[in-house]
Amino acid sequence: MHRLAAVAPMEAKLVGALPEADGWTYEPKWDGFRAIASRDGDAVEILSKSGKSLRRFFPEVAAVLAATQSKRFVIDGELILPMGDILSFDALQARLHPAESRIKRLSIETPAQLMLFDCLSISADDLLDRPFTNRRQELEQFHSREGNAMLLLSTTTSDVQTAQAWLAHSGGALDGVVAKWDAAPYKPGERAMLKVKQRRTADCVVGGFRRSRDSRLVASLLLGLYDKAGKLNHVGFTSALANQDKAELTARLEALIEPPGFTGNAPGGPSRWNNGRESEWYPVRPNLVAEVKYDQVTGDRFRHGTAFLRWRPDKSPEQCRMDQLQYELRPSQLTDLQSTS
Repeated sequence: MHRLAAVAPMEAKLVGALPEADGWTYEPKWDGFRAIASRDGDAVEILSKSGKSLRRFFPEVAAVLAATQSKRFVIDGELILPMGDILSFDALQARLHPAESRIKRLSIETPAQLMLFDCLSISADDLLDRPFTNRRQELEQFHSREGNAMLLLSTTTSDVQTAQAWLAHSGGALDGVVAKWDAAPYKPGERAMLKVKQRRTADCVVGGFRRSRDSRLVASLLLGLYDKAGKLNHVGFTSALANQDKAELTARLEALIEPPGFTGNAPGGPSRWNNGRESEWYPVRPNLVAEVKYDQVTGDRFRHGTAFLRWRPDKSPEQCRMDQLQYELRPSQLTDLQSTS
């Protein structure tokens, strides 16, 4: 394995706005698995952000790397997996499975892609100390030789207005935008880049709630959205509730307790959050509408907990539909945005 293959990826610091001075390059923040991919002769490796090997889980990507004309390289990128018109984080997670037969089948049915955005080494040249503009040139030359439908090159721009348009006009589909200082070297493990994350809001129906472990007060609200068939599907939760409001809110929810709560997909079953134990929840009549802020959507659900913003008594529960959810753009769609901005 190439000696630079195991370096910790350079990371980004979260900021409220993109820098607008000259000397910055902007690129989309794709939603996938960060990966340092390398080849050293016959040895090919794909390492995760934590340093664990992903090679066996993505054999189709490893095969593409092994077939390159270039025999020695270390490149930084993101493993992504398109499913129809969106990028599916669920499909990526499904690859982390112990059964080799399942991995092989999925690699054929739903092949992943590697989106490249930095270059650490080409041939015998160590590029860590080179400025980003130089590393990007090397990466573009590498991609011009080796690029294909599975080995992609991330879009970039030096125009901050274009980068701001990605955030404003992508329908919230991007995870965010990263800014890289053109003169900066590659700094393994350091937050040497800047990122602005896309935050989105949705109006959701409260279909149930969970209580605190040590009291009968509400701990979290279970959120739902209606599908085209009129079924209320569980899409996530919010636990960002003010302590001073919990007693009044608990009484309000208890007055609404009535099965089934959710008429489509419902909460239930063990999860990694409760150590595999069933977590009891209480169904309520779908009367309350809450506006929440979320980051990512995975498989018709909010991937993480949401932030409670406000109640929406002005909105009918039936107006809270699944079409509010915003998904990742395909790489080609972002290129179209760039050309029209």
